[in-house]
Amino acid sequence: MFTGIVEELGHVVATEDLPDAARIRISGPIVTSDAKHGDSIAVNGVCLTVVEVENNTFTADVMRETLVRSSLAKVAEGDRVNLERAAAVGQRLGGHIVQGHVDGTGTVLAREKAEHWEIVHIGLPPKLARYVVEKGSITVDGVSLTVVTVSEGEFTVSLIPTTLELTTLGHRLPGDVVNLEVDVLAKYVERLATPHLRDDKEAQ
Repeated sequence: MFTGIVEELGHVVATEDLPDAARIRISGPIVTSDAKHGDSIAVNGVCLTVVEVENNTFTADVMRETLVRSSLAKVAEGDRVNLERAAAVGQRLGGHIVQGHVDGTGTVLAREKAEHWEIVHIGLPPKLARYVVEKGSITVDGVSLTVVTVSEGEFTVSLIPTTLELTTLGHRLPGDVVNLEVDVLAKYVERLATPHLRDDKEAQ
């Protein structure tokens, strides 16, 4: 479990293609300071398991399902990535409940610069649209954000200077693909409510 508060902007040291999978090595002095084999680290919002730790870097295997659902299939040596260690029991929940299970990807459509922040427009896949609401939570590349507006095929978020400086979102350009994870609570509510809504319709 994660909070969506990025701890460090790391970078990809190496990638290796495997049968139906990939192996990536990432530099991140903060997240590797206490990391060990089997620990979980979110990379651009994707929960990965640490295979090896060495010299401020960690290695993780990325399975086919993750490559299909996320942008990690396209990461290359030198790319910057958002990193967050799994949440510890008892710590403050600064963002929202994040699983690190990416639901899909969106594309940066446009950026609007203001004096102290930026509004970023991101394409919203139809299958995820029902889970995204104004002032609700969404995770973009592992960053916990508040949705500003939702319209047909897109949503917007407002990025403060800290987010622009310390995460990949400060460098994403129109056309770039980002990982999206919707609020898991919305998905559970839908799952639990659907049978009752169906029963009500049948009763009518």
